[in-house]
Amino acid sequence: MQKVKLPYQIDPVKSALKRSDYKGVLAVKDMERLVGSVVSYDEWVEVEVQFKKDEQGLTVFHGTLDTKVTLICQRCNEAFDCPLHVEFCYSPVQGQQDAEALPEAYDPVEVGDHGEVSLLQLFEDELILSLPIVPFHAEEVCTVTSDDMQFGEIEPEQKQPNPFAVLKELKRDQE
Repeated sequence: MQKVKLPYQIDPVKSALKRSDYKGVLAVKDMERLVGSVVSYDEWVEVEVQFKKDEQGLTVFHGTLDTKVTLICQRCNEAFDCPLHVEFCYSPVQGQQDAEALPEAYDPVEVGDHGEVSLLQLFEDELILSLPIVPFHAEEVCTVTSDDMQFGEIEPEQKQPNPFAVLKELKRDQE
């Protein structure tokens, strides 16, 4: 299959009127924030995106993103491959009022001055949000076992005297 590079900027309204479907790739090296968050990465993000008008007449574009990155396991400090799969559904808006009027099924995306959306930035944001907060292997694959994760023994908490016990004694003396 030939890899077709997708445009970085696109007009979603014009694409929806044409009922455009794109199947192609974006270069990961152009996604600087994603590149800075991972150890290594595949060369391409595979993208499928469809533009359409829904039953309410709203412009909508939805699709999937697929790529693979390498992260550092926070348990054993070894690198591991992490596949990223993202599904998205957006509707372009021009301001906060338009965004609030959207149905919950659609995420709003602001269009620029010329009615265009930056697919590169939008898809980079989606991939960054799909990264795990704390990356680590599955326990059965990780070189650190559950026994290695426990350090020392926890001593039982010593019982502290109640600071109000003195007041209780004073009240008993007054009776």
